[in-house]
Amino acid sequence: MSSYLIVAATAAEAAYVPDGLPVVITGMGKTAAGVATARALAAFEDTDGLQVINIGTAGALRDGLTGLHEPGVVLNHDINADAIRELGYDPQEELRVGEGPVVLATGDTFVTDPLVRSRLAERAHLVDMEGYAVVWAARQFGVPVRVVKHVSDNADEGAVDWPSLVDHSAKVLGAWLHESLPE
Repeated sequence: MSSYLIVAATAAEAAYVPDGLPVVITGMGKTAAGVATARALAAFEDTDGLQVINIGTAGALRDGLTGLHEPGVVLNHDINADAIRELGYDPQEELRVGEGPVVLATGDTFVTDPLVRSRLAERAHLVDMEGYAVVWAARQFGVPVRVVKHVSDNADEGAVDWPSLVDHSAKVLGAWLHESLPE
């Protein structure tokens, strides 16, 4: 039988997680998300049958992209992957997490700049600040992980209104968990 660990960056994003599901609030950014996820997984005596589900908001990097998405690839967008490869190491900047075509770019930059948005849109559909780190941490523990993001903004100057937009996304994410996870 499967059990779940719901991981979200903020309490606001997890506000409508159904009762009874364990929730980890990581804080914003890759470091906070990776450490909090790893700490939570390390507390389990046995992770057999456990699945991590990272929920949260994301900015749309492409015009017209709205709604709920389950990315198939997470991308660490603010690592200098080419330089690391030149040093002879694999930066593992892209991780396959599902079958879907949507790519989520994760970085420690809150994207509001149109030039950054345009550059990221060449490689990804969505942007957040935690997804890649949650996937990385879960993989280190051998625990399957899913990433489910709701578009809250267009990763532009309007993204600064995120505090007023997050509640709508949280409701959609909570409804998805209620409908998608077996009781």
